[in-house]
Amino acid sequence: MDRFDELQVFVAVIQQGSLAGAARVLQRSPPVITRTLNALEARFGTTLIERTTRQLAPTESGWQLFEQAQRLLNDYQSALDSAHHSGLHGLLRITAPVMCGRRHVMPLVNAFLQQHPEMQIELILSDSYQDLIENGLDIAVRIGELQDSSMVARNVGSVRSMLVASPDYLRQAGIPAHPAELSMHALVAGVRHTREWRFAHDLRVRITPRLRVNDIASQLDALRSGQGIGRLLSYQVIDELQAGTLIRLLSEWEPAPLPVHLVAQRVKNMAPKVRCFWDFALTALPPRLQAAAEFPAPARNS
Repeated sequence: MDRFDELQVFVAVIQQGSLAGAARVLQRSPPVITRTLNALEARFGTTLIERTTRQLAPTESGWQLFEQAQRLLNDYQSALDSAHHSGLHGLLRITAPVMCGRRHVMPLVNAFLQQHPEMQIELILSDSYQDLIENGLDIAVRIGELQDSSMVARNVGSVRSMLVASPDYLRQAGIPAHPAELSMHALVAGVRHTREWRFAHDLRVRITPRLRVNDIASQLDALRSGQGIGRLLSYQVIDELQAGTLIRLLSEWEPAPLPVHLVAQRVKNMAPKVRCFWDFALTALPPRLQAAAEFPAPARNS
């Protein structure tokens, strides 16, 4: 057994917490694992793992070797990945909010897969918070202020919160000239929304929606059919605004834009497949989000 293989065994023992666990993961017999560990300790001239009948506990020297060995093994795997054809293969797991994922992340995924045919991508679209570590995810697109400072994040743009309604609804109900006039209109909102909408200049308006629905696509259906005025994010309504099926209202009262971040567990020592998509998204996402956030505002009361 070569010395690199010894390090693999040593790392597996600590990660699995037992000799039997390491044997199972590496598909070797427990006696082979024991002999390898003994040989490694003899080479270092010190005990690396304290062993009892019930548990294993790395010594201080053992922890130091473990950290260095992990980096060495990760670097070795990265080198293998880089040398494997295009350098990109395996599974990449990404998460994003549902509508943002459909309209902006999915086109990136399609383009990326065309460029790297040996890659597989799993895209999890969810409007609920998805923990990267807990769910085994590589990259996330987050909208709003970030809560987890332990993650690595890069700003890729911003989105605006917009009031919209259909032309038919506005012809019948009129166009509001001030947020306070929303109380005279039928409103469509999400079920999780508060009882007020916030606007620029610290203005808050209490709302009593005629319709609440927990799905963005259904909200859009209701708004397009003339059910009232709704408040959605720019990327969610850009197609409808461009098609003229929805009209942007009170743009001068819109609150400050919400930041959009690309988030990962770490940038240093990223696997090549993660780094490649990370760099690709950092370039491709900003212009898509900017186009949605900067959709021209209509003239007031037009």
